[in-house]
Amino acid sequence: MAAPSKRRSGEGASLWAALLLAAVALRPGEAVSEPTTVAFDVRPGGVVHSFSQNVGPGDKYTCTFTYASQGGTNEKWQMSLGTSEDSQHFTCTIWRPQGKSYLYFTQFKAEVRGAEIEYGMAYSKAAFERESDVPLKNEEFEVTKTAVSHRPGAFKAELSKLVIVAKASRSEL
Repeated sequence: MAAPSKRRSGEGASLWAALLLAAVALRPGEAVSEPTTVAFDVRPGGVVHSFSQNVGPGDKYTCTFTYASQGGTNEKWQMSLGTSEDSQHFTCTIWRPQGKSYLYFTQFKAEVRGAEIEYGMAYSKAAFERESDVPLKNEEFEVTKTAVSHRPGAFKAELSKLVIVAKASRSEL
């Protein structure tokens, strides 16, 4: 499968991620596991912080969110991770459940270990109640094989959600 670029527009990108997850889930014997969701605090103060979680058999995959932010007080965020039944795909979603963060992010990076990113997207506003996700502009962030991160000089400091779908790294025999 060719890796799609993050240059897909908002709804199309969300639809693509949903279709990928559905395809993984609908392959015989490859249902997606129940996601594990962990709450954590995003803390302002301009200092770089990181939050990591492992998922999969033997903690095969790791998702790490590294950031620095300024503004009011701590915000409750969540990280959800799930794997396909055959453990060849995993998802990592990092978001503020209340929809919009009021912190000013000076930097961010969501990295995966044990897999290569097939889809990555960043949002300035997460879906909440009747509102939809609002994606960052393409020039504000970049997606590599292992990370979704801000683009210095172009990122406008608004972040409320990150979504990553990754496939197991190929192992040499």
